[in-house]
Amino acid sequence: MAMLRTLCVAFIISLIANGCYSQSDVCGIASLNTKIVGGQNANNGAWPWQVSLQKASHFCGGSLINSNWVLTAAHCFPSYTASQVTAYMGMYALQSSNPNQQSSSISRLIVHSSYNTATHDNDIALLQLSTPVTFNSYVSPVCLAAPGSTFYTDTQTWVTGWGDTATGVSLSNPKTLQEVQVPVVGNRKCKCLYGVGSITDNMMCAGLLAGGKDSCQGDSGGPLVVKQNGRWIQGGIVSFGTGCAQANYPGVYSRVSMYQNWINQQITSNQPGYYAFSSSGTDSDLSVSCTGLPAITTTTVPPTTTPAPVVCGNANLNTITGGGNSLASAGAWPWMASLRRNGTHICGGTLVSEKHVLSSADCFSSSSNASDWTVVLGRLKQNGSNPYEVSVNVTNITLSTGSGNNVAVLLLGFKPTLSNYIQPVCVDQGDNSFTVNAQCWASGWGSGGGADQTLQQFNTTIQSCGNSSSSNSSICTGVMALEQTNKGGPLMCKIGQSWVQAAVLTVANTSSINSSITNSTSSNTTKTLRASTDSTVQVYTKTASFSSFLQATVGTFPSKASNVSAASPVVSTATSFISVANVLLLQLSFFIGLFAWE
Repeated sequence: MAMLRTLCVAFIISLIANGCYSQSDVCGIASLNTKIVGGQNANNGAWPWQVSLQKASHFCGGSLINSNWVLTAAHCFPSYTASQVTAYMGMYALQSSNPNQQSSSISRLIVHSSYNTATHDNDIALLQLSTPVTFNSYVSPVCLAAPGSTFYTDTQTWVTGWGDTATGVSLSNPKTLQEVQVPVVGNRKCKCLYGVGSITDNMMCAGLLAGGKDSCQGDSGGPLVVKQNGRWIQGGIVSFGTGCAQANYPGVYSRVSMYQNWINQQITSNQPGYYAFSSSGTDSDLSVSCTGLPAITTTTVPPTTTPAPVVCGNANLNTITGGGNSLASAGAWPWMASLRRNGTHICGGTLVSEKHVLSSADCFSSSSNASDWTVVLGRLKQNGSNPYEVSVNVTNITLSTGSGNNVAVLLLGFKPTLSNYIQPVCVDQGDNSFTVNAQCWASGWGSGGGADQTLQQFNTTIQSCGNSSSSNSSICTGVMALEQTNKGGPLMCKIGQSWVQAAVLTVANTSSINSSITNSTSSNTTKTLRASTDSTVQVYTKTASFSSFLQATVGTFPSKASNVSAASPVVSTATSFISVANVLLLQLSFFIGLFAWE
């Protein structure tokens, strides 16, 4: 069974190179890692994202974050150019045979434009491989810590590399990959140890205060990782320290969760998988104090400018004016979500708050285990490049329990950055009127999306549901050619300046009823009915029917865009930092400071 599991994982990982899986589906999977406690030599394949950067010999580590990119430290490149460096993946022992090894030259080196050679703030860099790697059990990407990740004091992490085993002591032949387990040291404590001004919010610390376990010279650029829900998440990049494994001087690492926007600005397709790591318990670091360290106060200082409130139903890039069915353009429906299980698109959904996605309960008949699911926002094509998409893990799934078409609410692991391509839709809770003959739209991914499986949009009109008792909880439209993969998406109408979701899509039943509409919401499929006027309609359960459930599950929904007078225009994440993206390479000093590790 262990061998079968290894083969299955290897097979799934290999599919990502062909676009069958997103990075968030396969990142952080180490099928050969059986370690539970600390040790010295790592098992071969235990850390399949580990990279050795070499210029004649190993000088720094790195981590594979997709098939084309390596994450490392800026200080590893005081004078090296991309053409001088070779990246080795799947390597185990530097001075021995490595049958699983893959190598590539570097086509592009990107050092963070705000890297400070004196303080080592923003010590992060990206390397683009000239040749994409092939994923298998020995070579696969790590997940990256998403914004909002919390690493409390004493959280156990792992650091890997081929660096020195002590200050000035090189790793002995055959130079086998080393691993060490070290606890997080909170930033307040770390500031007290190193000096209050030495540790910034872009850094994190880890190591034994008694000394004896640490990263060292030659480990720079390598990953500090932690395991959550079966996935390994990189929280830090080896940066600097005082000596190696000295008491009261833990290692200092670049805090990965601070750099998702920067990384995604450089990697515009096949972006890395991000997961929010959440520490349990309370953070003891909050009680740490020392001379010069500002005390934590509960008084909130009001900002000099008030940020624009989050609103719903705002689609700046939606220019639809007529009818018909067609392929959507990027940003036309910025709340659309692709719900993926084990790397496969199963259903559509909609972002309805900063951390909640609404879909159909039918989508979860095979599994309602949150860890099985990933939500992709900002996606246009199921196959092809999606420069604005973000993958988010799901932490909880709640299903309504009514007698008709039920809905599901997914709680996301972190709040995605809102942009022109990612926005929440307004959800009707009985406070909107959908008049007969009003034009509305549905959207979803299906076979009509072409080779790229581009998001489709379907135009329809509101129809009368007849005089049945169930019509108050139903909304009826003209017939749309929906498929199973459209399920969970929205039926939406524009009211004023805001798009409002009137219902969650379910799949039409091919049967029809030649009578007045009755029991239109008594099953878990949308019925195609013939009303007494002989006009064919599709019947959906209004989202307003679930208002109590939605308010209890989601809480507060964003206000309509038209109701917020002071809302500033939404700016695309990809463009708001364009000035940063245009200044990628710095003239770096040949000297990287007394504490930087090469």
